[in-house]
Amino acid sequence: MALGLVAQLTLVLGVLVKSPFCGEYIAMYRRHIEPALRAALADTRVVLLNGARQTGKSTLAEELAREGGGRYLTLDDPTLLGTARSDPAALVQGATGLTVIDEVQKAPELLPALKREVDRDKRPGRFLLTGSANIFLLPRVAESLAGRIEILPLQPLSQDEVAGRTASLPDALFSGAPWRTRRSSLGRLDVCQRVVAGGFPEVLARDVGARRAAWFSSYVSSLLQRDVRDLANIDGLTEMPRLLGLLAARASTLMNMAELSRASGIAHSTLKRYLTLLEATFILQPLPAWSSNLGKRFVKSPKIHLVDAGLTAHLRGEPDAEHLMLSPAVGPLLETFVLQELRKQLSWSQQAATPHHFRTPAGREVDIVLEAPGGKVVGIEVKAAAAVDTADFSGLAALAEAAGKKFVCGVVLYLGEQAVPRGGNLWALPIDALWRPTAG
Repeated sequence: MALGLVAQLTLVLGVLVKSPFCGEYIAMYRRHIEPALRAALADTRVVLLNGARQTGKSTLAEELAREGGGRYLTLDDPTLLGTARSDPAALVQGATGLTVIDEVQKAPELLPALKREVDRDKRPGRFLLTGSANIFLLPRVAESLAGRIEILPLQPLSQDEVAGRTASLPDALFSGAPWRTRRSSLGRLDVCQRVVAGGFPEVLARDVGARRAAWFSSYVSSLLQRDVRDLANIDGLTEMPRLLGLLAARASTLMNMAELSRASGIAHSTLKRYLTLLEATFILQPLPAWSSNLGKRFVKSPKIHLVDAGLTAHLRGEPDAEHLMLSPAVGPLLETFVLQELRKQLSWSQQAATPHHFRTPAGREVDIVLEAPGGKVVGIEVKAAAAVDTADFSGLAALAEAAGKKFVCGVVLYLGEQAVPRGGNLWALPIDALWRPTAG
């Protein structure tokens, strides 16, 4: 399925094009998950592109349907949604090319019909689903397509995708190669501008200020009034906006259910359910704890992070980059920004890894720990300062001791200009090493 010249230029340059399905003009970028998506469609009967609303799932799925002459069906259309729920087989039977079904979580009734259809005709690349809610964690839904489906995540745009290049800090870190000394020209204001912008494509297409704030406000309102309520099948979600604000205010801190329950006035059992709903819609993305003792990981508290630094900044009332430069909020928001950039890169990196955080009983901590399937780890500490000292590496040293021979390296990402070796496989790196790694 080779792209034409116009489509290639559209994806690379991010120009505005008219959607052949919805008739609206939309900004498009080349998404780095696209090769993995095409590979999955080449050998898998059903592929699911999963992620929060407005990350670009529909845009990418539309493009694949258009270039292959396939069908694009969105369950945001009330008529199609009604058919999907009342007669799901009618939507999936007899499809000859690629069929895209957008927002499939709205009609779980489709999945048994999909199972029957792909068991009847086992050709790969028959169905591409998109979903804005992780209902596939439910046993009855997951079992419907077990062994027939591959699930790929789509996050908001990364800094690489916005710039039109590809990089992977996880690949560079796990290579164990030394870092080449270089200087970064990225200033504190530039970093803060990137943080408050986040990565939602429609936000990046808007003017800074009131227009972006309006988008974030509408996004939260739509998410809570439509997606979360539909998933919960209840109307009493009036505490949700305040809960989201409280979570944003606690971004990059340990989850404390008792304290959050007191602050929100939400009963513990209800709070747990609300947090599950926010996770299911990919808005809340907690960072689990890492420990060399596998049993201890499950009793340690995760850290609070939301899907996007720009959304978090908006909810915290920190939308202005110049103000953020001098605000105490810059540290937590920068940590969320770095974590989410790494999560995006991990979706296309050659090196698979799972992100965690690390904290010792004595309080030494590492903001982000990436653990490879074989157990090797790298540590990433985030500092919103233009200089680092020995104390900034104490958490990484504790991680190295806990991981032993499985420790590959540790870096402190900071707002300074130079890459500086600190010995013992530890480095201080400018923050733009996230999308301009220079190992090797």
